[in-house]
Amino acid sequence: MTGEELIEQVRRSIATEDDLTPTDRAVAIHLGVSGTTLANWRARETVTSRQMAGLLASAAKASRQRTLEEAIRPVVEFFQIRRTNIGSGDTYRIFDAGRGDDEHPYLAGLKRELETQKGIYVFYDSRGRGLYVGKTKAQTLWKEINLAYNRDRDPHLQSILRVQHPERRQDFRNSDEMRRQIRPINVRLHELAHYVSAYEVVEEMISDVESLLIRAFPNDLLNKKIEKLTWT
Repeated sequence: MTGEELIEQVRRSIATEDDLTPTDRAVAIHLGVSGTTLANWRARETVTSRQMAGLLASAAKASRQRTLEEAIRPVVEFFQIRRTNIGSGDTYRIFDAGRGDDEHPYLAGLKRELETQKGIYVFYDSRGRGLYVGKTKAQTLWKEINLAYNRDRDPHLQSILRVQHPERRQDFRNSDEMRRQIRPINVRLHELAHYVSAYEVVEEMISDVESLLIRAFPNDLLNKKIEKLTWT
């Protein structure tokens, strides 16, 4: 096999639907070599088994490095939620970036990023303590985070002690107020969460990263299930 034939075989092997003809740069990155080294490989009339073994070792090292760099990437960490009401009901977004001249550039950019990524997210209370860990594979982080923010949960799991005060218009009566009991009341996450973090995670690791976080803090988080790790 010549070097030219080898390079073309590699090019075809890493082609995808979005990139049918990878560039020389993409091939070089995949093999873990420089552009100059790739050109030298292409010029070889014969590739020996020893040379092939060295190239495979270089490609394996590059693959490990890419895994370390790309497996988990922070999108945003401890972002202070600025909830905005949706419609007339008790439903909220974690923030509204605005439109036109009122658009907030940072929030708009963050929303676009969350709309293109999948992975893991964490909600925190006002003291920065973890409340809930979630994952998303089928839909974007933006959509899943906002769904979780408004989702009803098990009252035995997500409740806090409160007094249920009247919401209708009526006079305050001291004797009635004295009899009101402090009881567990079911709350939505948006009543407790003050901060959120989101991480892009490669699809193959999403479930295990979520499971690891939930299992590491089982007595603090509001997650109902202690998810299994795939290697247990």
